[in-house]
Amino acid sequence: MGWRTPGGRGQRPATGIRALMRPRPAWAAWLAALLVAVAGGCATADIAARGGASDAGPASVETAGASFLPAAVPQGSLVVGLAEAGARVEYAGRTLRVSPDGRFVFGVGRDASGPLAIQIIRRDGQVQVHSLAVTPRDWPEERIDGVPPSTVNPPPAIAERIKREQARVAEARLRDDARNDFAQTFIWPVQGRVSGRFGNRRVYNGEPGAAHSGMDIAAPEGVAVKAPAAGVVTFADPGLYLTGGTLLLDHGHGISSNFLHLSRLDVKVGDRVAQGQVVGAVGATGRATGPHLHWGMNWFDVRIDPLLVLETSGAPAP
Repeated sequence: MGWRTPGGRGQRPATGIRALMRPRPAWAAWLAALLVAVAGGCATADIAARGGASDAGPASVETAGASFLPAAVPQGSLVVGLAEAGARVEYAGRTLRVSPDGRFVFGVGRDASGPLAIQIIRRDGQVQVHSLAVTPRDWPEERIDGVPPSTVNPPPAIAERIKREQARVAEARLRDDARNDFAQTFIWPVQGRVSGRFGNRRVYNGEPGAAHSGMDIAAPEGVAVKAPAAGVVTFADPGLYLTGGTLLLDHGHGISSNFLHLSRLDVKVGDRVAQGQVVGAVGATGRATGPHLHWGMNWFDVRIDPLLVLETSGAPAP
């Protein structure tokens, strides 16, 4: 698909969600004006006068009710939208949290296919349905040899342990705080080569496994892992069977980061963490053939691609 990698080529033009989140002086002023207008209930005419899309903003603006969403996003995306303050937003059977300034967020899974329907119910009761196209991506195969056989085909007792541990992690992902930490420009948690891509089909010791749930960044053992955005620690365990040292950082509205295979955890459950704060260290614990950081992201139980989040937020390559 030509997605940009650190130091690579094939960068796509900034459209849709990339245009929304990438910092631009003109777009920032346009969004600020929109937020003020929405708060005052008079944004429709202003947006219509601008023609909806221009160099100062994304290609898709719903003028009725002053809601904002991209026209299309790739699989694995984090999608940030804007609605009238006080509106109710529904997607995939869930009522989304809407911040006081009208922002809402959701994730599009690896295997999602469009169009997706996002329903916005305005304060006056009018209902607006936005149809969001989903761009498919290619998922190459990644072969990983040399992992401990007991992590590929665990005996019954170990399989039951893994099930219990994964259930604990899944429960931590249910948190839905009002914090808007997800709106920060995400940064790389470590500097290094991307050694494993989100969504790629994994083959362990010759046996097919699940698709890769995050992004692997190769780095030496002991290198500090920094929070890519602010958040609250919701899970911390140094000894899970498959993922080793495991840490979850909640960014609000159901968005969370998870860091796996850590050799050290420097924070505990309940800690408020600032962007850039050291939260642990790179390791090779759990099912790993060498030191690296596995960085995964979720919207509740929907896995999303951290590399796309970095690209759309305009984060510089390491």
